[in-house]
Amino acid sequence: MTHAEAVIAARNNAAWCDTVCRAHGTVGVRDADAWSVPRRSPPWYPDAVTLRPQARAATLLDRIDAGVGASVKDSFAALDLTPYGFRVLVEGRWIHRPPGGVPDGPRLIPVATAAALTDWADAHGGTALRHPALLADPAVTVLAAYDPAGRVTGGAVVSRGGGTLGVSNVFGADPAAVWRGVCAAFGTEPLVGWETTDDLPPALDVGFRPVGPLQVWVRPPA
Repeated sequence: MTHAEAVIAARNNAAWCDTVCRAHGTVGVRDADAWSVPRRSPPWYPDAVTLRPQARAATLLDRIDAGVGASVKDSFAALDLTPYGFRVLVEGRWIHRPPGGVPDGPRLIPVATAAALTDWADAHGGTALRHPALLADPAVTVLAAYDPAGRVTGGAVVSRGGGTLGVSNVFGADPAAVWRGVCAAFGTEPLVGWETTDDLPPALDVGFRPVGPLQVWVRPPA
């Protein structure tokens, strides 16, 4: 049985992936089965995100460039893409946090300029998030933690889409502090996201709970 919260989290994640792709000039398509883009998405972002477990593998792959380097986020760990030359890159869990019980946490500063976003992306390591168009989107908040010298030490992205707020791209020397900071700022609303098993504990410590499995498939060179 699929958790309703997992469906909501998948929809939010698809909306975030669409936001990133649009910032890079690629327009996605969404229907009941999935969100997808017809050409390769930016690094670290999938070419498709399933939105219900009934999505069919062959139909989904027809919507994307399914050659080497293609990636699919199977939001319900329901697909077998092995016959199509794919392998599982990573497994994770959708997570959900109900509103309330806001913890104390460090103040995270919204990134407001292109230069600050470049510094944030350098610290994060994700080139796809350098695009200043993200800062112009009212549904997106890029958050940063700074040391006394003004260097970025951590951060996260909070994005509204699919009817809820999603937390993604959490990073830093102390990810637990970043999770607390995110919840201190946004914890009065329901929050969703996803993490690998190894990265789950800091999110669970601030009130998130796992609501369903997911897999990211990639097509490696033959």
